[in-house]
Order: sequence, then C-alpha cells, then structure tokens
Amino acid sequence: MSAVLERYPALVLNADFRPLSYFPLSLWCWQDTIKAVFMGRVNVVDEYDQKVHSPSFEMPLPSVISIKDYVPMAKKPAFTRFNVFLRDRFSCQYCGHAFPSENLTFDHVIPRAHGGTTLWGNVVTACAPCNLSKGHQLSKEARMYPLTKPRQPTAWELQENGRGFPPGHLHKSWHDFLYWDAELLQD
Repeated sequence: MSAVLERYPALVLNADFRPLSYFPLSLWCWQDTIKAVFMGRVNVVDEYDQKVHSPSFEMPLPSVISIKDYVPMAKKPAFTRFNVFLRDRFSCQYCGHAFPSENLTFDHVIPRAHGGTTLWGNVVTACAPCNLSKGHQLSKEARMYPLTKPRQPTAWELQENGRGFPPGHLHKSWHDFLYWDAELLQD
C-alpha cells in the first residue's frame, strides 16, 4: 500500500497560495503531508480520491496544501550550480543549446587562471564541448562570448524560469496554483 501512496504527493503552497518553489516543484510526500495536517501547520486546499485508513479513522489524501505562516522568498538566491543552470535556463551560454543538467557544467568567463572569481557575475552555464573548447582562455582569445551577460538573478527570476520546466506529473488539482496567469478555458 505504501508504494501506491508514493504516487500521491501534495503540492505545497505558501500562505499566499503560490508554490514555495517551482523548480524543483515544492512537493511533500504523503507521510509528511498527513503529519503536517495533524499538527495544524497546513490547510488542506484540495484532495485526491485516494484515502488513508487507520482502525478508527479515514482521511482523503491532500493533493494541495498551504502552509499557515507565510515564508518570504529569499532576497538573494544562493549561488549554486543548480541556480546558475536555472538562471541560464539549462542552456549553454556559448552554443545556445539546452541540455539536461547532467550534461552541463559551468564556465568562468574570466578563467580562474586569469584571476576570475566563482561568483554570479563571472560564471555561465556551458555544455562540455564548449567548455572544453574555451578552456582556460579569455572569451576574446577563444572567440567565444556568452549569449547573455552573467549576473546575479533575483529569487523571483529563478522562480519564473523554474515555471518553464514542469515536472513529468502534474495532478489536475495543481493546475490552478501553478499556472494562475494562463488563459482560462471557456465552457
């Protein structure tokens, strides 16, 4: 039964009914969701048809929950490899092609060998062939220039970029919260 229930994660919304995160999408497993419901930390917004049972209790599994206390978005996102890829939309900034994250690396526009730093303003997403081709050269020497100038994104920009990469599974009860600016279907 537990393996079946793993297919029922809950979309976690902030108190303003926006997802805590788009990429990765803020999802909780059914166990954490049930625990949060019983501890009074969340509100159930929508439910699956699937139910969980105990000898004396039955409860529909929540499909969408909202946390009760608003969690403000970080003003400055953490500098991580993943966030660099997300800022650059998982596309090599030299050839422009999109790749899965496991086929990407990051490149120092001004190589560390030339005094370059590992900071937002000097790092871009690169595919392995482009990174190898540029090597430890300056952009001018390699005649390879980033398509966009590297800079620190805002947390909001990363969230917006993350919206472009929906997960493979989207339950119908999640759509109103993930795509609230999409055009509504007319009956």
